[in-house]
Amino acid sequence: MTHSDFDSFRPPEPARRRRPGGKRGSGRRGGGDGSREMPMVPEPEFTSYYGRPVVKPAPWGDDVAAYLFLGGVAGGSALLGLGGQLTGRPILRRNARLGALAAVSVGAVALVKDLGRPERFLHMLRTFKVTSPMSVGSWILSAFSAGAGVAAVAEIDRMTGKRLPLGPLRPVLQAVEGPAGVGAAFFGGPLAAYTAVLLGDTATPTWNAAHQELPFVFVSSATLASAGLAMVTTPVGEASPARKLAVLGVIGDVVATRVMEHRMDPVAAEPLHEGKAGAMLAWSERLAVAGGLGTLLAGRSRAVAAASGLALLAASALTRFGVFEAGLSSAKDPRYTIEPQKNRLAARRAAGITDDSITTAG
Repeated sequence: MTHSDFDSFRPPEPARRRRPGGKRGSGRRGGGDGSREMPMVPEPEFTSYYGRPVVKPAPWGDDVAAYLFLGGVAGGSALLGLGGQLTGRPILRRNARLGALAAVSVGAVALVKDLGRPERFLHMLRTFKVTSPMSVGSWILSAFSAGAGVAAVAEIDRMTGKRLPLGPLRPVLQAVEGPAGVGAAFFGGPLAAYTAVLLGDTATPTWNAAHQELPFVFVSSATLASAGLAMVTTPVGEASPARKLAVLGVIGDVVATRVMEHRMDPVAAEPLHEGKAGAMLAWSERLAVAGGLGTLLAGRSRAVAAASGLALLAASALTRFGVFEAGLSSAKDPRYTIEPQKNRLAARRAAGITDDSITTAG
C-alpha cells in the first residue's frame, strides 16, 4: 500500500471486533444464539473531511466584536444628540455628540487593528458596491464620522471658550454644526444595523440563520447602549429623552431577540444558548430588564440613573459579544452546517418543491 503526505491527517480507524467463537462467520449477528439484534445503521455522526469544519470560521477577533458594540453606541448617541439639539437640551446634546465621536473613533481604531494596515480601509472607499455590506458599511462609517466629528468639534470649541485655533473657520463651523448633527443622526441607524447585515451575509451558520432579524436586534441593542451612556453622563433633568429611548430599547431588544430565536432553525440557534455565548446572552437579557426597571425609577435620582445606564451599556455589549461568539462556535462544528441544510431540504420537499437543483440532487 502506498502512503501519501496526507495520511497524518487521517483519523484513526476503529479496531475490528471478532465475532463470538473466534472464527469468522460463526454464529448469528449479535450473539451466538441469535437472541439479540444489532443495529444495521449506526447513529449518524456529523463529521467532515478529515474532521475539518465545513465552513471556515471568520478570521475575526475581539477587535471586531468591540467595533460592533461601539458602532451601536455611536449611532444611537448621534440620534440622542439630535434630540437634544431639537428640544433645547444643550447638556444632553453636548454629551451625546462627544459620546458619538469617542465611540466611533475607538471603534475605527479597533476595525483598523483587525484589518492589520490602515490603508486597507481606504482601499474599500475606492468603489461603492451596493451588493456588498462591507463596501456600503465603509461609506456609512465615513459619512457618519464626518458629521459626528464636525458636531463634536463645535461642542469642544464652546467648552473651551472658543480657544481652538480655528481662525476664519469658526464662522463656517458654526454654520454647518446643525446640518452636521442632522447628518450624523441620519447615518446613525444604518451604522448600528449594517454590521448585522455584514454578519448575516456570511456562511457562518448561526449568523446566516438570523440574517433577517439580526438587524432589529442590533438596532435595539444600540438604543440600550446610547441611552445608558447618556443616563450616566447627563443630569436627570435633561436626560428624559434618553430614559424614554432606554425603555423602548429594552422592549425592542427582548422582543427582537425572542422573535429571532423563534424563526431560526432550532439547531442553528443552539449556540446562542450554550457555552460562553449562551452565558453572555442570558446575562444580557437580565441586565436589560434590570436596567429598564431602574430607568422607570431614575427620574429623580442621579445614582439610580447612573446604575441603570451602566446596566444597559453592559447588556448591549454582552449582546454584541454573545452573538459574535455564537457565530464563531457554530462555524467550528459541522453539525450546525449539515443538519439545518437537511431540514431546509426536507421542508422544500414537503412543500412540493421538487423541480429545482436543490431538491433533485441526490
